[in-house]
Amino acid sequence: MFSTDTLDAGFGRSLMNRWQQISLISFLQRRRSNALHHLWLVALLVVTGCAPSSKSPTAVVGGDEGRIIVGTTQKPRTLDPADAYELRSIALIRNLSDRLYTYDPGSTEIKPQLATALPKLSADGLTYTISLREGVLFHDGTPFNAAAMAFSLNRFIQNKGKPSFLLAERVDKITATGANELTIKLKKPFAAFPSMLAFPGTCALSPKAYKIGANIFEPNIFVGTGPYELKEYGTDRVKLTAFDRYWGAKPLNRGVNVQIFNGNSANLYNSFRTGAVDVAFQSLEPDQVKVLEEGAKAGNWQSIAIDGSVTSYLILNVLQKPLDNPLVRQALAALVDRPTVNERILYGQGKPLYSIVPDTFAVSQPVFKNAYGDGNIVKAKQLLTQAGFSPQNPAVIEVWYPSGGSASRRLTAGFLRAYANKKLGGMLDIKPNTIESASFFKYASKNVYQSTLQDWYPDFLDPDNFVQPFLECPKQDPDNKGCKEGGTQSQGSFYYSDRMNQLIAAQGKESDPTKRKQIYADIQAQLIQDVPLIPLWQTKDFVFAKKGMSGIKIDPLQNLLYSGMKK
Repeated sequence: MFSTDTLDAGFGRSLMNRWQQISLISFLQRRRSNALHHLWLVALLVVTGCAPSSKSPTAVVGGDEGRIIVGTTQKPRTLDPADAYELRSIALIRNLSDRLYTYDPGSTEIKPQLATALPKLSADGLTYTISLREGVLFHDGTPFNAAAMAFSLNRFIQNKGKPSFLLAERVDKITATGANELTIKLKKPFAAFPSMLAFPGTCALSPKAYKIGANIFEPNIFVGTGPYELKEYGTDRVKLTAFDRYWGAKPLNRGVNVQIFNGNSANLYNSFRTGAVDVAFQSLEPDQVKVLEEGAKAGNWQSIAIDGSVTSYLILNVLQKPLDNPLVRQALAALVDRPTVNERILYGQGKPLYSIVPDTFAVSQPVFKNAYGDGNIVKAKQLLTQAGFSPQNPAVIEVWYPSGGSASRRLTAGFLRAYANKKLGGMLDIKPNTIESASFFKYASKNVYQSTLQDWYPDFLDPDNFVQPFLECPKQDPDNKGCKEGGTQSQGSFYYSDRMNQLIAAQGKESDPTKRKQIYADIQAQLIQDVPLIPLWQTKDFVFAKKGMSGIKIDPLQNLLYSGMKK
């Protein structure tokens, strides 16, 4: 999902494609008396989120009694599902649409939505047959059927929008093989494919309102089958009204006004506190979240927090010295103190991550915790000594991050430097470096940086989407033995492993959950030996709502669900 706007959030592919378009919510550091935290003083001085804003929040247009007002800082770029690849656009499409499959809040398991059951898979693992619901109407009155669903998915691919690769790289053919039967043939087996069909952009669209053709998009309309119709789409407000002919459970409210405080978290914060909006979601600063949580404990409003699936990593370039030595990469893994980072940089609004896969998935194992622990200075010193480094001959490692956007990366880089200086006695010299975003993205996949800090938003909820983009490399460089073309080259680690490639291919083909879980155990075991990246944290999502409201829920892809909200 992406642009370089600081409040964009995106869905995955390779790191470089994603970093050009996303920035995780800024995390600001609080001052402590301990000398280790003095390096963050300047950042703290500019925090203004809790101060009253000099600007009045955008007024909500009258005449909307009984509707729910949701405040956000995120302004959508487009409402065309074939081109929407930002969280700010996807969040609206998710509430306006239906897909073949969806997720319940708190679950990463898909369930049928426009489909009547999970797909039937052919013996060769290539062909999915999906039965569809009858009696469904689009917002313009057009009947939904298999031909309309095939049109929608083919348009997603053929219009070549930002997320089109999700299906284009996997799908060979999509056809309506009956009035209410859809058949999808893949180019090669891919066990996670049904989860892709829950991605909001793969929703059903009215064939009367849209056309198929490269780069033919409709950014300002939406005509789907979902519980809401689009009634207004403006620069500072989007208005959704309950669709009276919706096939499923009707919304518990008349409609939702989404009030957009274009990038201004202080206005969103103040508007919620003064009651101008009913619900505040995305994106508040950590200090604002902290104050609102305290207000919720005092009974002033509600605070709802859930574990998210957004992850952060330190990516290590295995081609550059001294990170070409796995002992040095392992020493860094031992050095990282996740609980301290979570407390001092994230305000406790994250969760330590010990695997490349977040613990929202059953296959995730805390392998980095088991192998290296947190702030394991004895092990870090031992590994650095083994690698030939000492206070007289320190290992020097640059940690790069883009200058715009997330303060968490800047503060994390500074913390790693201060922590290494204090704990390792000069054996490791970490040098934080930043560069303006456009140049950073241009050079990150060109073997320029020793290490980089990355945030990752998944496209679809399957462990594959956290593993394949970071660890797979189908083409090795014969000169330096690193990755020449593939995910690891794109995101800057240049890691190449025949064994890892084989494991990733095997999990992609395996449909048996028990066998697939074992393959992921092998992937994670290989990862802690090779250490091309170090997992840091996974996020928590926070929603604040007025007292008396009910049905406040977030799905696993970070979307606030409108239809169950009631006041």
